[in-house]
Amino acid sequence: MDFYTLASSSSGNAALIRSGATAILLDAGISARRIAQSLASLGLAPEELSGILITHEHSDHVNGIATLTKKYAIPVYASRGTAHFLPQAARVLHVFEAGVAFDIGSLHIQSFRTSHDAADSVDYRIDGADGSFGALTDTGYVPDGAAKVLEGVDTLLLESNHDVSMLQCGPYPYHLKRRILGEHGHLSNNAAAEFALHCVQSGTTDILLAHLSAENNTPETAEYTVARKLQAGGCSVRLGVAPKDRISEVHAVCRRSPSFASEN
Repeated sequence: MDFYTLASSSSGNAALIRSGATAILLDAGISARRIAQSLASLGLAPEELSGILITHEHSDHVNGIATLTKKYAIPVYASRGTAHFLPQAARVLHVFEAGVAFDIGSLHIQSFRTSHDAADSVDYRIDGADGSFGALTDTGYVPDGAAKVLEGVDTLLLESNHDVSMLQCGPYPYHLKRRILGEHGHLSNNAAAEFALHCVQSGTTDILLAHLSAENNTPETAEYTVARKLQAGGCSVRLGVAPKDRISEVHAVCRRSPSFASEN
């Protein structure tokens, strides 16, 4: 199983998980044209997608859905509350209750609730024959259910949206700062670091930080904050930051033994 992000920011989010003949798009928050171009560079056509998993209805996660579903009969999977906001995908929509599991091709999908200012936001754990992938983005904190589902996942796409000090001292209006910092907002670098350590201690070996704010974070700040926490915990794993507007390098999702830093 391979994993790529196609885009990752407040301007648009999409990722690809591929295992053999099964290819799943996680969100479609960039234009259908960009999605098609990105897939083509990876040797895949949109009509070869086995499905599109939607996390929630915000435009940076569904911007390409209308055109994609008009041109291609790709199944779209969304929680019941999210599906209400996707009438353009009605002919291909598969609606589920948040928290249920289902299969797409050779992959097993487990949905779980997140805490975001959306109707019925979810994220997913995806298990294949050789490994497991999990995503946790667009959530103000890590719900217990999310932590339980993602425990031991091999590869993790993890939101590290903002540096709290940068946000508090930055130009955003008070109401927007309050939203981002609230329980229905976004994970800070420090919150991401705490959860990254929990995941690595339970078996995660590859973490890609995602959904970074362009105004309230930098890739270097996010990666440093999480890396410092992991190093303090004696853990050494593959850690990177998803590019904002280009395809990430490939992440091979497979079961590996975590590497722990040697004690001095």
